[in-house]
Amino acid sequence: MFVAREQEVQLLRSTIDDEYSQFVAVYGRRRVGKTLLVREGFQYQFTFQHAGLADGGLRDQLYAFSESLRDAGMRDFSQPKSWLEAFSLLKELIRMAPDGKKVIFIDELSWMDTPRSGLITAVENFWNGWASARRDIVLIVCASATSWMLSKIVHNKGGLYNRLTKQIHLRPFTLRECELMLTAKGIEMNRYQTLECYMVMGGIPFYWDFLQRGKSLAQNIDAIFFARDAPLRREFDYLFSSLFKHPSDYLAIVSALARRKAGMTREEILASTSLADSGALTQKLGELESCGFLRRYRAYGKKQRDALYQLVDNFTLFHYKFLADGDKDEFFWEHMTDSGLHNAWCGLAFERVCLEHVSQIKRALGISGVLTDVCSWSCKSDADNGIYGSQIDLVIARRDHVTNLCEMKYARNDFAVTKAVDESLRHKAADFRQLTKSRDSIHVTIVTTYGLKQNAYSGMIQSVVTADDLFAD
Repeated sequence: MFVAREQEVQLLRSTIDDEYSQFVAVYGRRRVGKTLLVREGFQYQFTFQHAGLADGGLRDQLYAFSESLRDAGMRDFSQPKSWLEAFSLLKELIRMAPDGKKVIFIDELSWMDTPRSGLITAVENFWNGWASARRDIVLIVCASATSWMLSKIVHNKGGLYNRLTKQIHLRPFTLRECELMLTAKGIEMNRYQTLECYMVMGGIPFYWDFLQRGKSLAQNIDAIFFARDAPLRREFDYLFSSLFKHPSDYLAIVSALARRKAGMTREEILASTSLADSGALTQKLGELESCGFLRRYRAYGKKQRDALYQLVDNFTLFHYKFLADGDKDEFFWEHMTDSGLHNAWCGLAFERVCLEHVSQIKRALGISGVLTDVCSWSCKSDADNGIYGSQIDLVIARRDHVTNLCEMKYARNDFAVTKAVDESLRHKAADFRQLTKSRDSIHVTIVTTYGLKQNAYSGMIQSVVTADDLFAD
């Protein structure tokens, strides 16, 4: 099901009208819709298209490439013995093509890069030595192995350095885009249900495509994740191996972060894993961030080197909470709805969804055009100095000298501020004011599902953002 992605489609189609040849890289995590985007963007019209083999050696990869050349209409050629020979045949195919732009789509390029294969050298030779000197070629390369794409193509320091003319980092859907997908599939879901579905699956279109009409949300989640033959029951096992050639280190990082709600510093990650303190760790953290698994953020008043890393990928969090042990019956989600475990998970998952929709929160607050610093803040208790101890996951410090301290509260009805919540919010504001010495106006902001119930304790809440606001474009 293809919906949204208007800007990405427009960018791809603009390459047809460009005066010169174009070299475009499309990358993003597994299942985010890269291949479908390219196919829809060019309306399935390619001079040549090919997809690498997931587990093939060099001989198998070259054979598959040859078959793609034959599918594109090339005849009477010898089996290439190297990628240089293979791309030389591709040149010949392009020379035989009719006038006009020739769109060349190579999917899962990273899988073609087997040890000592010479693939990157061949791509460099094809583009630098031939295609870029023409005006009629659009070369699209794509891969789910985001780390490979970033190091070998996007940030290549060799012959492909600065050769890309365009790049698309395809990100997961927002809540609004998921809602559009449900409408296109004819599935009736209110926004509360859509929000919970997002808390499970995140914005990965492939996962949402498994939703079926006529089933409740709980029935759908059981069918997709917990049933005996559930299509995504083992998805996590394949997710990291498809993104990273050596996934164990990445899994160690993610597993450590899954145990720490507020996130961890680089030093804390080192202490919680057996990874070496080297530039490789920094690179892996950056790649996980690029794939959308974690966010790197600076605590208020701290320098960038003191950044925290927080696991924010909804599906990964769902996996570690409910799927990792594998000991669940096929109706687990239906039985667990409204339980204490479910409600506790909802609170944490809702916070993550809010952190993925900060731009929508800013729009609801009317500050889209205001320069802001988005961060977190925390402090330990210190009774001697009147410090209660606070954790604020979302602080929006604004250039107009207002700071929003955002408290995310998941609720099934209008959220009611209790005496305990009021006390907690007052303590957080007081701690923040005392320790940061901020001179900004402090606005306590509630981000909740439906709205705020007015009562004796709601007076200190100065702004409210609802789930409807999170569904904004």
